[in-house]
Amino acid sequence: MPRDKHKFNRGDVRVITSEIAYQGFFQLRRVSLCHRLFGGGWSQPLQREIFQRGEAVGVLLYDPQNQLIGLVEQFRIGALNEPLGPWQFEVVAGMLEPGEMPADVAHREVQEEAGLSVDKLIPICDYLVSAGGTDEKMHMFCGLVDLTDKQGLFGLDSENEDIALHVWSYQDVLEARSAGRLNSAAVTIALQWLELSHKTL
Repeated sequence: MPRDKHKFNRGDVRVITSEIAYQGFFQLRRVSLCHRLFGGGWSQPLQREIFQRGEAVGVLLYDPQNQLIGLVEQFRIGALNEPLGPWQFEVVAGMLEPGEMPADVAHREVQEEAGLSVDKLIPICDYLVSAGGTDEKMHMFCGLVDLTDKQGLFGLDSENEDIALHVWSYQDVLEARSAGRLNSAAVTIALQWLELSHKTL
């Protein structure tokens, strides 16, 4: 039977040193630490670099009345070597600022990136994006909106954003995912939730 809790917690890690290794658009921190071992005792000192991104919010735009999905497209440096190029289809997303609540960020980002107001915001899940190398945590939502004739160009000039909102039929999105055209983790997770939930929305 699965256990309902981990054997270890934050108290089972000893941080020896922690320093900023690089500070630019993002921050990279170098940490030296020891942690408890499953077989008993402590690990040897380990050195790890962690990409410090912080907490983010993602919103899948869905129009339940018309069975439409809104995805934003923008240039992403991490996809520079992808066969289909570095423009990615994604959910609306943005970073939390100190003191902000995820739901407040969701409403703000939907307005900035898609020019829309959310009728209803439904929590999907929270997840760590890639805990082996970054501390980024994603708060994922589904935003119920009217997507009729809502495609267009959006984004803030002050943040050098160049964002295109695309409106797809529900079926076209599922087919694009199956064809490998949608390879963002956030889109994949949100669409899996939507497949299970869309009939009840």
